[in-house]
Amino acid sequence: MFTRIVKMEFELNKVAEFLANFDADKTHIRNFKGCRFLELYRDKNDPAIFFTYSKWDSPTDLEAYRHSELFKRVWATTKPMFRCRAQAWSVDTLVSLK
Repeated sequence: MFTRIVKMEFELNKVAEFLANFDADKTHIRNFKGCRFLELYRDKNDPAIFFTYSKWDSPTDLEAYRHSELFKRVWATTKPMFRCRAQAWSVDTLVSLK
């Protein structure tokens, strides 16, 4: 399992639209094969910066999602709202304290 972190910066006037779209799609994303966890975070200092944090069984599952009709639709709606290019990282957990 690995974690995918995506940073997205939106035009401020598009934030409400993004949040509404995310709310409509979050369950579909979370229930996509191989997705085990999904959270959305908002920056404390800039209300137009968001991060998605998701856990995936394998890179193959993430790639299947990224090539799915669901992702294509979500990204086609989301991408035009950005104020700059999104950034993404795939990371492995080295330490987790609970």
